[in-house]
Amino acid sequence: MNRLAESGSEYAAIPEVFPLRLARRMSRLGTETAFEVLVKARALEAKGRDIVHLEIGEPDFDTPGNIIDASIDALHQGVTHYGPSAGLPELRETIADYVSETRRINVTPEEVVVVPGGKPIIFFSILALAEDGDEVIYPNPGFPIYESMISYVGAKPVPIRLREELDFRVDVAELARLINDRTKLIILNSPQNPTGGVLTEKDIADIASAIGDRDIMVLTDEIYSRLIFEGEHQSIMSVPGMKERCILLDGFSKTYAMTGWRMGYGVMRTDLATHISRLMTNSNSCTASFTQIAGIEALRGPQESVDNMCAEFKRRRDLMVAGLNKIKGFSCCLPKGAFYVFPNIKETGWRSKKLADALLDDAGVAALSGTAFGDFGEGYLRFSVANSIGNIEKALDRVSTWTKKNL
Repeated sequence: MNRLAESGSEYAAIPEVFPLRLARRMSRLGTETAFEVLVKARALEAKGRDIVHLEIGEPDFDTPGNIIDASIDALHQGVTHYGPSAGLPELRETIADYVSETRRINVTPEEVVVVPGGKPIIFFSILALAEDGDEVIYPNPGFPIYESMISYVGAKPVPIRLREELDFRVDVAELARLINDRTKLIILNSPQNPTGGVLTEKDIADIASAIGDRDIMVLTDEIYSRLIFEGEHQSIMSVPGMKERCILLDGFSKTYAMTGWRMGYGVMRTDLATHISRLMTNSNSCTASFTQIAGIEALRGPQESVDNMCAEFKRRRDLMVAGLNKIKGFSCCLPKGAFYVFPNIKETGWRSKKLADALLDDAGVAALSGTAFGDFGEGYLRFSVANSIGNIEKALDRVSTWTKKNL
């Protein structure tokens, strides 16, 4: 029905509702299922259900006190105004020093761009580098925002399958076959979400060799670089000749339990950093200044909290994997990093999404279907171990009870 609006001495019919006409690119935009499952789980809790949350990729620890205190001090000192789009000079210098030391390369502050969270580096890198007709190789199963952003900008997503028999590491021979003249960007993620797979030093060297001297950029997502349970973190940025072709993504959310602070960074060649900074100017203006002061303290201050958190995640991982391997239809390899386990559920005879839904609805355990991370995630579930030992034990008991009744 139309309502009448007076316009001078005449009346004009004005539609009550205009149809929403979205740009076509919006149909190519994906989502992150973890937040959708969280909403559903919260709705069940609102009805009185007890839910064990193993769906969200967020440390259950508090941000260390020294980091909080640094931020509070900054607020009291008036650090509440705009800063440079690329980040405060003091933080960029601190990050440059940290990456230089940990990746054994020379990084300058001009090569650092600070952003609100890790996702902007994914989005901005793909937006700046990939066009229609370009191909971007990305891990599958993998963080869903990779494929979403590749499709959004109009490029072609080219998945490289991560296989359980390779401990969910990249099959370098397959990668070499996927690379062609249209390949513009390759995305790596180690330690990996959702599988916990970790690339070895040989993997990294072989990947660099497969790329060779081609004009291909690499987005190396190392957001879980401090959460490794066996061995040492390896970065393709450390391989001679690769630094100028790499964009390093890292941040504070996972390492320092700062997910809500929204702060990450990218390290890249200076000419690209200029363009990524311009995207920051056009989208966010800058990252919150007082959180950047907290970031300086995080990197320069005591690191015992990181070591303790990693040790606790390893203890939980061991418990979760051992427990899952006792449950009918489940088998789980031991992830070497991050805080997820990725059990194979093919022997249950259930599809991943259906099983994840049933465990939430019937057993009160919130997990994610492997297909939330791409088509090659079918046959798997992802459980986060970012919860207490007591809750993990409760979840294992509930899943075991459910399978005895339903399988």
